[in-house]
Amino acid sequence: MERSGAAGGWVPMCQRVLPAHANHRGELSAGQLLKWMDATACLAAEKHAGVSCVTASMDDIQFEEAARVGQVITIKAKVNRAFKTSMEVGINVTVQDVLTNVEKIVSVAYATYVVKPVGPEKVELEPVKLLSAEDHLEHALATERKRIRLGYQEVFQNLMQESNKEETFEEEDAISADLTHVQSIELVQPPHANHHGNTFGGQIMAWMETVASISASRLCRSYPILKSVSMFKFWGPSVVGDRLVFNAVVNNTFQNSVEVGVRVEAYNCEEWIKNQARHINSAYLIFNSVNDKGELLAFPKIKPITKDSVRRYHGAIARKRIRLARKYMLSAKEDKPYDLWEKSNQAYMSYSNIATLTYLAAKTGWEVTSTLNNIKIWTCEDGDVLSFKVEMQVKTASHVAFSLLSDFTYCQQWDKHFLTCEVLQAVSEEDKIYYVTSPPPHMSGHQPRDFVILVSRRQPLEPSEPYIVAVKSVTLTSVPTSSEHCRSEILCAGFQIYSDSSSSCRVYYFNQMTSSLMPYLAAGLTGSLNTIEDTASECIKFLELKGSKR
Repeated sequence: MERSGAAGGWVPMCQRVLPAHANHRGELSAGQLLKWMDATACLAAEKHAGVSCVTASMDDIQFEEAARVGQVITIKAKVNRAFKTSMEVGINVTVQDVLTNVEKIVSVAYATYVVKPVGPEKVELEPVKLLSAEDHLEHALATERKRIRLGYQEVFQNLMQESNKEETFEEEDAISADLTHVQSIELVQPPHANHHGNTFGGQIMAWMETVASISASRLCRSYPILKSVSMFKFWGPSVVGDRLVFNAVVNNTFQNSVEVGVRVEAYNCEEWIKNQARHINSAYLIFNSVNDKGELLAFPKIKPITKDSVRRYHGAIARKRIRLARKYMLSAKEDKPYDLWEKSNQAYMSYSNIATLTYLAAKTGWEVTSTLNNIKIWTCEDGDVLSFKVEMQVKTASHVAFSLLSDFTYCQQWDKHFLTCEVLQAVSEEDKIYYVTSPPPHMSGHQPRDFVILVSRRQPLEPSEPYIVAVKSVTLTSVPTSSEHCRSEILCAGFQIYSDSSSSCRVYYFNQMTSSLMPYLAAGLTGSLNTIEDTASECIKFLELKGSKR
């Protein structure tokens, strides 16, 4: 059974924060907000699917602002991309003060929903109808976020192995983690479930937040504030009549924050008698706490006693490393090179590499500065940042052009800005790190330049999408700067390749730089307009010559 995709657009929900929604500080309860977020996102998913949907997971959530009693919360959700039987839903939460009319962002989150048909017939989702540039952008990046979700466990296990090697618990005043354990039982009743009897994911999240905050309060002796959540993952369903058992315990503390792990198990009547639990959900919630002046309070250290608490202790360290990497790397719109290539960063670096190029390609304000035969050049100025876009009409199949352009060891054959190029690390089939040397600019007194770059390549999932080759600088401790070269940085560069026919394609090259780097234009199609045209011509000749032999 196929369902027609709904037109793109936000599904809105507006709520005034009432005292019943607030905590002792007069701020909107995080649990209540999670319920509203899930409900809005589910409405968006069901609008697209045309059938009932249930929450599969919610990515890491960061809460930037608190909403107070009397203020208005606006939650907007829309389906970014449909993957056969699942969907990514984007969620934007803002708070508005009705007296000042000031609006602030509370959270931006992404959730995954799956269809739940009533009968045995399988539902296959139709693609989302993309109506705006923003729709196209989020649709493209949804695939990258899915890659991160699928690869999360592998990254986590690698970091756990590293963390286990650093097993030191020397704190004299440390508190046993077992003292923070809290257990709570909830009976799922009709108001907690949808019309099919399945428990709302948001309701389970709200219950988890409650029990986790109680666990955290046993350390800080105050009222903890939820600041972020490391991915809610639903392993199985629960229904009306189930008993849900919530177990929360502090896993680790980090000066001004604490991570609490919550495990949820479900029992029906028969399972309850036989003590046969179904593990339906786990999540990790990060709290901080403030005094009356709004100053952050320090948490005491945790001392793991049992083998299980040691595992949780190291798991919290691994998740913190992933959160810090995510927070830094997912700022895709920011113009900055990657600080370090390590296991906790790799998935987010690759995502940000693709995302940064996708944002650059989607920018408005491009102005044509040169048109020559099958080459067209645009520029775009935004503050002190100057960007180039070069369009090349190539008589070569798109998949062949992609194969050639994504292998940077070929660049010396068509780009004079490459003196040498070697692969430093083949991270995966789609991500490689290169070391590149380049001649000095045509200015006296300057050294040859070198670059350490991450090249990320992606093939399209749909015919209308481009092949992508994204390039951005990284810093490797194993490749320090030298006196022989001037280490340069590529903020954002790369190719998008669109298929025109079985034997022709359009290749777009992008490069972004700050005005301070103009004398040292990054390796590739850079320099004066004549140089760009010459290099583009050589690129076309290279692609067509190599393509004719394949």
